[in-house]
Amino acid sequence: MAATAIASTTTGTATAQETQTAIFAGGCFWCVESDFDHVNGVLDTTSGYIGGESQNPTYQNHSGHLEAVRVTFDPSRVSYDKLLDVYWHSIDPTDGGGQFCDRGHSYTTAIFATNSDQLKKAEATKAQVAKDLGTVATEVRKASTFWTAEGYHQDYYKKNPVKYKFYRAGCGRNATVERVWGDKAYQGIKDAVG
Repeated sequence: MAATAIASTTTGTATAQETQTAIFAGGCFWCVESDFDHVNGVLDTTSGYIGGESQNPTYQNHSGHLEAVRVTFDPSRVSYDKLLDVYWHSIDPTDGGGQFCDRGHSYTTAIFATNSDQLKKAEATKAQVAKDLGTVATEVRKASTFWTAEGYHQDYYKKNPVKYKFYRAGCGRNATVERVWGDKAYQGIKDAVG
């Protein structure tokens, strides 16, 4: 009796999932990361630093950089336009001196566009927000090098939920966003805001 080999093959092709990246600075990166983690279609969020001149910034030494979050998303599930909408309605874009209780340049707001399409869309939404609120301090800039923050900052809201909730409430983030935006506050993630 001769042995028979059975070959198993699959039909169809496996394609790598197409992902895109967006970068937002909105004050404390713990809060920005938490907010974007609750958007359907967001695959990953990473806290870090961007916008400054220094190499390898750290939490103790990130002068010139802003705290920001790199958002990796599936554009077939969530659009960049939707991410912009969530971003604007989860910050106080009128405050040029920081966000909530966190003051200073590293806590100011900015959208760091990763390509020309994002830049165009971000500038258009900034113009619309200016119509809604009268003034906008949030910058729209081309993305520069994004430096990943230390491990203890990643998913801080999950690792330290009690401290995180105390910080977020004590800093006045939710109350201020609700005062600025009214019923538009946290549009797209309202039920998930921690």
